[in-house]
Amino acid sequence: MPIKRRKFLSLGLGSFATAAVGQYYLTPAQGSLAANEIAPVNSQSNHPPYFRFIAIGDFGTGEPEQYAVAQTMLQQWHSVPFSLALTTGDNIYPNGEIEKIEAVFERPYADLLQNGVKFYASLGNHDVRTNQGADQIAYAGYNMKGRYYTFREQTVQFFALDTNQKCNLSGRMRESSWENQLQWLRTELEKSTAPWKIVFAHHPVYSSGAHGSDDALADALAPLFATYGVQLYVNGHDHNYERTKQINGTTYITSGNGAKLRPVEASSYSAHASAQLGFTAFNVYLDRIVVQAINTDSNVYDEVHILQA
Repeated sequence: MPIKRRKFLSLGLGSFATAAVGQYYLTPAQGSLAANEIAPVNSQSNHPPYFRFIAIGDFGTGEPEQYAVAQTMLQQWHSVPFSLALTTGDNIYPNGEIEKIEAVFERPYADLLQNGVKFYASLGNHDVRTNQGADQIAYAGYNMKGRYYTFREQTVQFFALDTNQKCNLSGRMRESSWENQLQWLRTELEKSTAPWKIVFAHHPVYSSGAHGSDDALADALAPLFATYGVQLYVNGHDHNYERTKQINGTTYITSGNGAKLRPVEASSYSAHASAQLGFTAFNVYLDRIVVQAINTDSNVYDEVHILQA
């Protein structure tokens, strides 16, 4: 889905041509080759990462597709263990009913939970249909410190947002709540000393999927990301995987393929867009984060190295 011309002109992507260098592809950003985004073809690091985490979104159905992704996650954990999982929302379909938590969370991911993997949730539009998501916030297994919150794991600080406060069309959220959240995010980003800053939420800022990009979110969030050095924004809502080219220093990852799929076609700002069931893995090193899209055949069908600037 194309984005509006006004927003397109403000991205700072420069030329969209891709320059091949050996087996690597350097993605242009801000009018020149990006110094901190290198997308290797089928490359593997020679050293284990400091830690590994994953992201899943739009998963809470209890259907066979969710279990297929969950089984692949477990297989990956046995091969290369990860310590935490981010959720990009729509944790419980169709209406966020907490009484379904066993069927849509505790059973599908039982082995991972028993092995100490911690899930950190964000709220999707389906989650806030019941009690504005308060039951999920209170649920211990989602490790939420509030409607929006931050936590640090080694060299990475994570910031979970509730984008429903901006995108909820029901009118039940006040604009002041979103403004308070933005001020909180600005304060937390400014005082963060973490080398890596990752923001995750449900709604996409830039997306080629069915819901598409959101100008209001881009206006609110993209300048903060550029000012405070947020390297990654991870979202759901669109039921596909997508990785954007670097946009003013930030790579946007849609990881909404945890149980449901919709078709997606790449846009001019896409580096990769695909509708395959799966999840996204993040391997954190001292100088880079290796992002991998993994499908239910355990194939890595997209990979990029995000380097420290």
